[in-house]
Amino acid sequence: MGSLSNSPTLPYWQVNVPPERRTDECPEGLRNLSAKDVGILSTPDAEYRPQTWDAVRRLVATNRLDLFQRVPSELRRYRLFIHQLISEHGSVMNFVLRRRLGWTEPLAPEGRPFESGRDLKILYNDWPYGIDQRIVHLVVWTKFELKEDAATGDLTDVARGEIEAYVDKTFRSRTKPDTVIWFKNWRSLKSVHAVEHFHVMLFDPDPGFVREITNGDVPQCDKFEAW
Repeated sequence: MGSLSNSPTLPYWQVNVPPERRTDECPEGLRNLSAKDVGILSTPDAEYRPQTWDAVRRLVATNRLDLFQRVPSELRRYRLFIHQLISEHGSVMNFVLRRRLGWTEPLAPEGRPFESGRDLKILYNDWPYGIDQRIVHLVVWTKFELKEDAATGDLTDVARGEIEAYVDKTFRSRTKPDTVIWFKNWRSLKSVHAVEHFHVMLFDPDPGFVREITNGDVPQCDKFEAW
């Protein structure tokens, strides 16, 4: 048997896949990916190091959201999931609206931002990043607009203040304040553009609290099977 160092390099779509499951041809859902994604998929899971809570907080504080990434095998599953989802539902937005949120267009909020509980929904991030497993990654979806500065693309001071107040009331009041962070993805990083949302991360929260605020939600990554 040859040494590991003499083993041929696997094509990226075969990495982290059992030998009996590997295909000579790249699956359609893994084609035409960015150089970043190909690089991640080419990495064995054993070489990946989850991002710690301190590292996650730094990325959010410095607005380096582009440095978040998924565990290689999870990114593979995510890309295959997205391909299947678009084939079955037409778009990610259709799936999120109909299957995850149970909302219909046009989205019409009942009141001002965060005024009515029926104008928002808290769910798990279906495909969380490769972070410390004690970190729970949630998404707050809203029927109302989270206003951005047209010049910078960042949230306005008013919108940021509204989100801060909501996060304080909903999350920090029920947990240790320093175990909660939130962020809103840059437009270029969003996988769903048509439905407003922002992200909340909780470090080692009480599972009962998470079940309560998500109404027992189960992320899609726990349901989808693929190689």
